[in-house]
Amino acid sequence: VQLEESGGGSVQTGGSLRLSCAASGDTANRYCMGWFRQSPGKERKGVALIDIDGTTTYADSVKGRFNISRDNAKNILYLQMDNLKPEDTDLYHCAAETGICWGLTMDWSGRITDIAAWGQGTQVTVSS
Repeated sequence: VQLEESGGGSVQTGGSLRLSCAASGDTANRYCMGWFRQSPGKERKGVALIDIDGTTTYADSVKGRFNISRDNAKNILYLQMDNLKPEDTDLYHCAAETGICWGLTMDWSGRITDIAAWGQGTQVTVSS
C-alpha cells in the first residue's frame, strides 16, 4: 500500500483543518492506520489511531479537538483538527500496519521499514 497526505496549511489559533491520507495499491480496511507528527530531526509523536474494527485512540493533547475517521469505500483516512493551537504545528504523517493495531501504537518508535507504509507528510502551521 502507498499513502499520500494532503490538507495541511496555515491557520490561526482556534482554526480547523482536515487532513486526508489517500491509500493506493491495496484496500485500506485491511490496515490499522494512524496519524503521527514528526518534523525532520525531531521526536515522533502519535496523534491518533484507528483499528480495522473502527476502534480509535488519541493522544491526550488532542482529545476533544481531533477526530480520526476512515472512508473504506474511498480508501481515505481523515483527521479532522478543530480548535488548533500553536503547539499543534508540525509535519503530519499517516501510517499503516497490516491487520490490527499491534506494533503501531501511540508511542511507536520503531523503524518506518517495520510497517506497511509511511506517507511523506503534510505541514500544519498554527499561528497565535
